[in-house]
Amino acid sequence: MKDLQNIYTRIKNSSDNFLGYPLAKDFSFSEFAPFLDICINNVGDPEAESTLTIDTKEIERKCISFFADILSASINDVWGYVTNGGTEGNLYGLYLARECYPNAIVYYSESTHYSVKKNLHLLNMRNVVVRSQENGEIDYEDLEQVLTIHRDKPAVFFLNIGTTMTEAVDDLSKIKSIIKKYAIKNYYIHCDAAFLGAIAPFVEPKPKFDFSEGVDSIAISGHKFIGGPIPCGIVMCKRAHRNRVANSISYVGTLDTTITGSRNGLTPLFLWSFLEKNGKEGLKQRVVEAQQLAKYTEEKLNDLGLNAWRNNDALTVVFNKPSEKICKKYQLASEENIAHIICVPGLQKEQIDLLLKEIEIESMVKEESLALV
Repeated sequence: MKDLQNIYTRIKNSSDNFLGYPLAKDFSFSEFAPFLDICINNVGDPEAESTLTIDTKEIERKCISFFADILSASINDVWGYVTNGGTEGNLYGLYLARECYPNAIVYYSESTHYSVKKNLHLLNMRNVVVRSQENGEIDYEDLEQVLTIHRDKPAVFFLNIGTTMTEAVDDLSKIKSIIKKYAIKNYYIHCDAAFLGAIAPFVEPKPKFDFSEGVDSIAISGHKFIGGPIPCGIVMCKRAHRNRVANSISYVGTLDTTITGSRNGLTPLFLWSFLEKNGKEGLKQRVVEAQQLAKYTEEKLNDLGLNAWRNNDALTVVFNKPSEKICKKYQLASEENIAHIICVPGLQKEQIDLLLKEIEIESMVKEESLALV
């Protein structure tokens, strides 16, 4: 294929330049190249054997056990599998919620990832969009108001543990206070921790979002903070919810408990390779280093007068949107008048400095042009 080198060069250059998306850059999985010449299919439930044995389910279970540990749960009480990414994880959580409470209403903030609206449409679930606060966190007063209108229906709370644009965290304690205040008996809590799922367990103070807090399901992305060449993720839930949807499939001799039938067997190898080498201490150090870079970025952007800010010690630095030229060159995600830089592992201070220099030069040229008018 003659165009392969051109395609590789284009993607490699783009990978080096992007600053606005949560995709770690510091990984290498070349040791797994031989696996590209065989088909690996983790069909069906990761805990159930299949008549098709070309799988990595044993490794997948190890990944789930690791995340169960950092999410304050016992593998006896929770279950999970490796997904295609955060969207599938959120779809699965909402699917379980619907099976638990078929007539429930889903409450989620306007800052929630765009894919959730699509998931709700696919599942045909009634839902209410709640206002967000300025920092991206859900507006608890608005949630309380809309909730009182539908007190006769079960409630599904779709919480953001790190919103897309500002890395805001919805406060589970406040949600639980509202649940208690209105004596809501039938409810389900799903946490979208796509980016922060591998970060929050090592942050002080630790955001409340794991199974020790009574949540029902959690979705985490694997390719964002951990990194990898193929999008992937983890979805975990209380084991009772998984049991509710399990079906036996004779064709492949296993249980059908996942969204897709055939599932990627390569991504569990990538995830476990990282987790085995780094462990909890490695993840913790990774968080500290990324936070240090985010702090540096925030300070330097403010030195340029760009009103930079972060939610707590977030890795996402929000600032005044620069020119379209700069946004395009550095692949900065933007919304209305703001943009952000996400200080993922592998991003170097030198890359931040290059962006800062360009913003400074552009600002100087603009000032000179105004002076000549």
